[in-house]
Amino acid sequence: MTSILVFLLALTAIFILLLGAGIFWAIRSGQFDDMEGPAQRILMDDDDPLIPHNPLSRDKKSRTMQGDAQPENIGKSK
Repeated sequence: MTSILVFLLALTAIFILLLGAGIFWAIRSGQFDDMEGPAQRILMDDDDPLIPHNPLSRDKKSRTMQGDAQPENIGKSK
């Protein structure tokens, strides 16, 4: 019974040391530097037509200008 207890205590100590090393590495490598950026980026609209480098904005703009995006033309082929 005591050998099992010693083994479990040693295993627990190893896990605590590994956990401490992992947390220390995460803090030193900058994993917690920007906590707000990803939360705000998820709210940004990727298909915003005001973004000039977005290829989707040009496709939507050209379809709207040609009249293909009108409700009566949706689903019809040319």
